[in-house]
Amino acid sequence: MARHLITSAIPYINGIKHLGNLVGSQLPADLYARYLRGRGHEVLFLCATDEHGTPAELAAAKAGKPVDVFCAEMHGVQAGIAKGFRLSFDHFGRSSSAQNRLLTQHFAGRLADAGLIEEVSEKQVFSITDNRFLPDRYIEGTCPNCGYEKARGDQCENCTKQLDPTDLINPRSAISGSTDLEVRETKHLYLRQSAMRQQLTDWIDSKTDWPILTTSIAKKWLNDGDGLQDRGITRDLFWGVPVKRGTEEWPGMEGKVFYVWFDAPIEYIACAQEWQDAGKGTDWERWWRTDKGAADVRYTQFMGKDNVPFHTLSFPVTILGSGEPWKLVDYIKSFNYLNYDGGQFSTSQGRGVFMDQALSILPPDYWRWWLLSHAPESADSEFTWENFQTSVNKDLADVLGNFVSRVTKFCRSKYGEAVPEGGEWSNREDALSIELAARIGSYQANMDAIEVRKAAADLRAIWVAGNEYIQSAGPWTTFKTDPAKAAMQTRIGLNLARIFAVLSRPFIPDAALEIMAALKSEDWTWPDTDTSFLESLPAGHAFTVPEVTFRKITDDERADWQQRFAGVRT
Repeated sequence: MARHLITSAIPYINGIKHLGNLVGSQLPADLYARYLRGRGHEVLFLCATDEHGTPAELAAAKAGKPVDVFCAEMHGVQAGIAKGFRLSFDHFGRSSSAQNRLLTQHFAGRLADAGLIEEVSEKQVFSITDNRFLPDRYIEGTCPNCGYEKARGDQCENCTKQLDPTDLINPRSAISGSTDLEVRETKHLYLRQSAMRQQLTDWIDSKTDWPILTTSIAKKWLNDGDGLQDRGITRDLFWGVPVKRGTEEWPGMEGKVFYVWFDAPIEYIACAQEWQDAGKGTDWERWWRTDKGAADVRYTQFMGKDNVPFHTLSFPVTILGSGEPWKLVDYIKSFNYLNYDGGQFSTSQGRGVFMDQALSILPPDYWRWWLLSHAPESADSEFTWENFQTSVNKDLADVLGNFVSRVTKFCRSKYGEAVPEGGEWSNREDALSIELAARIGSYQANMDAIEVRKAAADLRAIWVAGNEYIQSAGPWTTFKTDPAKAAMQTRIGLNLARIFAVLSRPFIPDAALEIMAALKSEDWTWPDTDTSFLESLPAGHAFTVPEVTFRKITDDERADWQQRFAGVRT
């Protein structure tokens, strides 16, 4: 049994996330965590809400609520939606926690002691109308790189280029919309990332198993232009982690907070301490400190490609620069974008299907299956309602759901609600066991490698193999001349249903539980690649016929949803 630490990119608190956010981090992380647990490994799966920075302040102001009240409410909303999608976090924390505040200030002190933080006088945009300095996300304008007209002052969400507010063309205040702006001098702290360039390069070069997407983005930011740049880690905001040097005040930094991208990744660590303090576990440092046992932990991060620069550069600089034995990530699984019906999903613009909306029209397994089987790994992918309907109807309703219904109903009609006995295996059953062993081996290999779409294809192929067996064996025909042989074929079919449930649980947990409940089985033993998995349910074992596992999506429903979600969420 191995030990696995898994983190998903933490979602901003400023609103409910869309399906593109879900498939870009949280959902594949959950898939991997569920798979590893199913194989018997020890897993700590952590996520949280990212509650500091401009998005929180702006969203709270729009809602007419104090920012701390707004964040507490939205944390509850996001936690509830995560539960609705069956995301199996061991803890869903908050970056505004006391644990993260103290740990962020601790890291800042360590970095300062190491000479990796310097005070810099800089010119920053000041809004005359709003009577305040405008941090990066309080400024919108045209991206100088791609021309996108709603770029933010820290990054363009269209081309992902990192920006400074003064880079924007035709800048305006995100608070008031005012263009009455001027540049004034202020002082901020900078993380001297450039001093860590060689150490980062050596570390990234050692990760030969990382996905090409992750490595290419990391090296691009390391080497493009002037190479790795120093980064401001403080902002003029009211809401955030107060700037301190460990437990000491930081002269000249009064009234400032740490930049959200400095404290947010540190929440991955603090979240484990929250997990312990909530009484859910013990010895949190065993997962995060290599001098306390974390040296044998494999740490995997999941994120969209726009988050890769911070997780391959800035956060590692924080960890390495501290000089303390914190666990560094072993593998970063990054994803491209999921687009929506010819355009882009966008939280800021309210475009696409959002997580609460999705759950209001269909149960989570429908969405989990489509999103994971179409995960944007090697390239961007696109959600269309036609493709969604086709995939659900063919894969879930016709292949998996129909198989379970067909086998259980036939057995009840001919043998009663118990696994029938009798009959001997033939060449057909031998061939099935060999094929399934090979397909299960491939499924496991792709899940171990976090090749999500390939694993989904393997799982579907396993379902298809079971369907092809039961169709070719035809126990309903065999029963007429050889009831004992038909009993054996039916027994194989019922055992296939259990195998499908066990293997499918990481993808579609509700359906897996429903199938196992109908089979009256609590044997979640992962199938070894031998024939024993076809005999787990013995003769005489009772079962019931389940309700319809998956229903088909009608053309009228699809047309209605396509029209309902064609515009912009208000």
